[in-house]
Amino acid sequence: MEHRIHNPSLRSRIVSADEAQKWIRDGMNVGVSGFTRSGDVKAIPRALAEYKKKMGDTRRINLYSGASLGEADSDLSSQHLVGRRGPYQSDRDTRGAINRGEIQYIEQHLSHTAEWVRNGEPIDLAIIEAVAITEDGGIVPTTSVGNSPIFVQQAEQVIVEINMAMPEELIGVHDIYIPEKRPGRSPINITRVDDRIGRASIPCDPMKIVGIVFNDEPDSPSTIVPPDGETEQMAGYILELLEHEVKQGRLSERLAPLQSGVGSVANAVFNGLEQAPFDQLEIYTEVMQDAVFHLFDSDKVSFASGCSFTLSREMRDHVLSNLSKYRDRIVLRPQEISNHPEVIRRLGVIAINAALEVDIYGNVNSTHVSGSHIMNGIGGSGDFARNAGLTIFVTKSTAKDGRISSVVPFVPHVDHTEHDVDILVTEQGIADLRGLSPRERARVIIENLAHPYYKDALRDYFKRASQGGGNTPHLLQEAFSWHNRYQETGDMRQRELVLL
Repeated sequence: MEHRIHNPSLRSRIVSADEAQKWIRDGMNVGVSGFTRSGDVKAIPRALAEYKKKMGDTRRINLYSGASLGEADSDLSSQHLVGRRGPYQSDRDTRGAINRGEIQYIEQHLSHTAEWVRNGEPIDLAIIEAVAITEDGGIVPTTSVGNSPIFVQQAEQVIVEINMAMPEELIGVHDIYIPEKRPGRSPINITRVDDRIGRASIPCDPMKIVGIVFNDEPDSPSTIVPPDGETEQMAGYILELLEHEVKQGRLSERLAPLQSGVGSVANAVFNGLEQAPFDQLEIYTEVMQDAVFHLFDSDKVSFASGCSFTLSREMRDHVLSNLSKYRDRIVLRPQEISNHPEVIRRLGVIAINAALEVDIYGNVNSTHVSGSHIMNGIGGSGDFARNAGLTIFVTKSTAKDGRISSVVPFVPHVDHTEHDVDILVTEQGIADLRGLSPRERARVIIENLAHPYYKDALRDYFKRASQGGGNTPHLLQEAFSWHNRYQETGDMRQRELVLL
């Protein structure tokens, strides 16, 4: 206990998860730690859900986090304990409740949530997973930082879950910097990926800490699907592009700091860097996936800055057991810093993120199926897309065994406008959109990215739309006809093409 709670006066506040969950009242705004299933609170949400099962509790809370949680999202949503959720989730039960209208989903750019809270959204209770509590009440996070600092700063009360499964060697890995309120805020003084500008723990008045719960559960492992032939092909296109940028003098052989969203394509790109002619690479991202640590092990990466670890079970165990090997070359920051436009723009980050679908002019839908049904959320992709030195989006050209084209005349939901997109990639090829007009972009996207099933139909649509003039030609009566066809028949392809 002394190793984990350095303030003796706080040791009397140790309680069980069953007792702590009773302090969560109906209608509370609850801010919890957790980002991409790492560093998330575990014992208290489970105790709350189990109490609901047994007692038929009528409480509902507004649940805010950094990003997706592990089991907590499912535990709480399946028991109808969540009335409002933000800013990101990736859980099936939660997704279903959102799409049925049972949970009001506040989907935000991940750098925006802290500002929203700072500007007046109240946090009644913060529940934060920690490695330890310092003598002055500072809370040392575990494998993610997320929005924990702003939740602790703004909350009326704080409960700390100390996770004994997390090694004490995590102490010192974090760089907790909390910007001042606006206006008059100082610049964020990060000019290099390895800059440290904050402190090693989240500042907290010890009087705010009303309870401390112990648990010993590891993070939920990453569910990233391993790369397949098509994702490896896409990764190859991106690596060729980066080599071309070096030859053109737009990038050095160290490239620029790299960011990747969660997913198999980004992981495949990073895996491919092991054999690429680049050295002393730097990572400035939200999530450090398995491939980042493979690159450390192959001496390709010199430093990585992120907000969380998002690791498979094997890599999680390896990293936490060998932290001394990595701790001087990694830093975990609050997400409002890892995703801050000021820092991303200054560093000239190369951003690689996933799309659900793209249209012929370069607009990207990352979040909504058929324009209506949420999948996960925009996450941090928008923070990086608008501000990166080079913005790349990736998607396979088709889904559902070819019944859905990921290249469409017009996306029914726009997360990233054509103005924020430099490069698009599918397994069919790569489209460099920089400096192109809408009509030029359409031709490049159709010819390079679309699957052969759909290429002629896209050419026909663009040809007929162009006859009506305009800078960005569209046939409004047909722009969403492919999505309509899929809803009616289960296949975007025209019937005559399906028969062929």
